[in-house]
Amino acid sequence: MELNIPEIYGCYVFNDKIMRNKLPKDVYKALRKTIQNDTHLQLDIANSVAVAMKEWAIENGATHYTHWFQPMTNVTAEKHDSFIEPTGDGQVIMDFSGKALVKGEPDASSFPSGGLRATFEARGYTAWDPTSPAFIKDKTLYIPTAFCSYSGEALDKKTPLLRSMETLNRAAVKMLHLLGHEDVKHISITIGAEQEYFLVDKDVYQNRKDLKFTGRTLFGAPAPKGQELEDHYFGTLKPRIAAFMHELDLELWKLGIPVKTKHNEGAPAQHELAPVFETANVAVDHNQLTMEIMKKLADKHNMVCLLHEKPFAGINGSGKHDNWSLTTDTGVNLFNPGKNPAENTTFLVFLAAVLKSVDDYADLLRISVASAGNDHRLGGHEAPPAIVSVYLGDDLYKLLRSIQKDREIDQQDKVEMDIAKVLPHFLQDTSDRNRTSPFAFTGNKFEFRMLGSSASVADPNVYLNTAMAETLNIFRERLENVPAEELDAEIRKLIQDTMANHRRVIFNGNGYTQEWVEEAEKRGLFNLVSTPEALEQLTSEKNKKLLLDHKIFTEQELYSRYEILLDNYMKTVSLEANTMVEMIQKDLLPAIVSYTEQLARTASLKKSVIEDVSLVSEVALIKKLSQAQTDLYNGIEKLKTDNAAAKKIEDHLEAAKFYQSVVLKDMADIRVFADDAEAVMPESMLPYPTYGQLLFSI
Repeated sequence: MELNIPEIYGCYVFNDKIMRNKLPKDVYKALRKTIQNDTHLQLDIANSVAVAMKEWAIENGATHYTHWFQPMTNVTAEKHDSFIEPTGDGQVIMDFSGKALVKGEPDASSFPSGGLRATFEARGYTAWDPTSPAFIKDKTLYIPTAFCSYSGEALDKKTPLLRSMETLNRAAVKMLHLLGHEDVKHISITIGAEQEYFLVDKDVYQNRKDLKFTGRTLFGAPAPKGQELEDHYFGTLKPRIAAFMHELDLELWKLGIPVKTKHNEGAPAQHELAPVFETANVAVDHNQLTMEIMKKLADKHNMVCLLHEKPFAGINGSGKHDNWSLTTDTGVNLFNPGKNPAENTTFLVFLAAVLKSVDDYADLLRISVASAGNDHRLGGHEAPPAIVSVYLGDDLYKLLRSIQKDREIDQQDKVEMDIAKVLPHFLQDTSDRNRTSPFAFTGNKFEFRMLGSSASVADPNVYLNTAMAETLNIFRERLENVPAEELDAEIRKLIQDTMANHRRVIFNGNGYTQEWVEEAEKRGLFNLVSTPEALEQLTSEKNKKLLLDHKIFTEQELYSRYEILLDNYMKTVSLEANTMVEMIQKDLLPAIVSYTEQLARTASLKKSVIEDVSLVSEVALIKKLSQAQTDLYNGIEKLKTDNAAAKKIEDHLEAAKFYQSVVLKDMADIRVFADDAEAVMPESMLPYPTYGQLLFSI
């Protein structure tokens, strides 16, 4: 049967086409004005929209509605209410008011608030975000909303993102007007969030407590085959994987999520999905939906989708690439160099602003991706290091250096394909790609590669947007009173000064080398290896000033996020420690004892039958396993003691540092003993599936 993609695309979305058909013309125009100009929606307009939205939802099988929001849990939240309204005569009508559309009331005390809300202060509000379209899922109308406390503090990830988008919009438009683009009224921050993930067989997964409780394997000896042959990357899709991906595409398309690319990633059982660019707010909502639906569909296909940043040691972890760009309402991509970047003043100004923003607020960008899971991934040979730097490629770097030194630049080279005359000539891109760079220019956008797979895309874009707005304001203040005839010269001087002051953040080489770590230290760049080190910078005076001046957070909101992030880190590591203790005590140690007894009985039986038989192998294995048993027992006793000690440290930052430096080290030591024991035990006697079974069972 032929599949009509354009017909099914967005069929469960209350999109512009549906609004145009369902709403009276004046209501439609008023709603569009609200969406485009970020103005408040009048209640009478909201009532009309609510009626149309309800009728459309019921036509598509919905019986309930929910205010869908993004609390500080890294997942979404929802409370479902039915459309039914009793009439008093034993009957009901289906009703949905403008008031119900624009405001909901979940329990604010049950979500992380970082001390903003006490348990007895339960009231909170959700407020409709009309810039992100409502949609239907599981017979429920989902209404994207912001989430705040009774006293108005933001308790979610959407509110700061919307604030940062408006902040950057104002700064960029003013700068563009100064540069002569007076027709620009609005700029869009666009995001394309590439999503990496693992798929493992559900039956195998069910026998791994560590995967179920923590999302990652806390021990596991390497499989005979990993990713060393590099045969999985872009390889042929296995039938079960292909079936899952096909259904995933369809379900996401129905929700108006423009997924375009899918392929096998570098590690066995690892895959990637990438969408087309969308407005930042919508892209963040869609990425949250994508992660949820990936998990749901994997379960349907008897698989489990793993979104942990490092579920398996020794092979690639999973990240999420935040492709970030700015586009005017006149259709100009501000990061597009054009045919002659040297003469594209607007591009050069915005490029210089990016360099200054990333250099000035590199610590904030590192904080935006900080988590216990991502700490295991950053700096590995599949992820950028914890040092934030910018990759421009040789051409753009030469261009900026030529401006700095007031000299000419060579034009772009043409790439010749000599292997066959039938292959075409094509122009070389303005930059190569650098997989080791945290923040890379990739033609007409910047790719922030440090995000972990499970992270919300909102966090990095809040800080990136705000830092960019701050820099553009600084640039504009320098340029706005310059006489018109001197403006070009002053812009060139601005770019020269930016290069002189911020060239240190540009690095086009291999970010995995120790030489770069040493060079970055000489340049004075941050190397915040762990989450506690990074979070310590969140409340620095420089960062507080940025975020408070631009009204992204109040001081209370900022400190609440600091506390929540520290608390999440500590709880994650403590949970992993508890899981490791249980698996060692209840599963691995008994298995080692059983195998050791079996070896001893076998040795005794052999000796009774063959008096002079050699028992070298049995004795060696018994000694090795006995030592492992002792080391594991001592290790988990120390881990239990240290985990308990961490919980008694009152200062959250000090406690987080103790978890990072002591508890995680205990766990790493225990893992060595466990993996060594696993490597010499029969698979049939192991209490959990091996890496080979997990990675190659599909």
